[in-house]
Amino acid sequence: MIGTLWKIVRFGIAGAIGMVIDFGTTWVCRKKLKWNKYLANTTGFTLAAINNYIINRFWTFASSNPNWQAEFSKFLLFSLAGLALNNLLVFLLHGRLKMNFYVSKLIATICVFAWNFSTNYFFNFK
Repeated sequence: MIGTLWKIVRFGIAGAIGMVIDFGTTWVCRKKLKWNKYLANTTGFTLAAINNYIINRFWTFASSNPNWQAEFSKFLLFSLAGLALNNLLVFLLHGRLKMNFYVSKLIATICVFAWNFSTNYFFNFK
């Protein structure tokens, strides 16, 4: 139980670092580079996912799987499903319900955190 709780905390710390990368990249792409908000969101999410794999492989889950390519592929697959969920939630909350874009993105990020931890804990880094 304590081990799982510690993994959730570590995953959360890695996620917070990823969130800074995600939001920072999204902001730069959207506001400074004038990209479409969904392309900016996708770019931020992708850079954060790569960063998060590295942190989670070595620190959160201490994986010693020699087949890191398959592990990384599964991580990216779960992250892409999370990205689809993230974009869907941003679209619904911001596009349909007219919530602030960044509030929508924050809510989406929290939901995707639960998805990402569960899939990686139970299926990828078990």
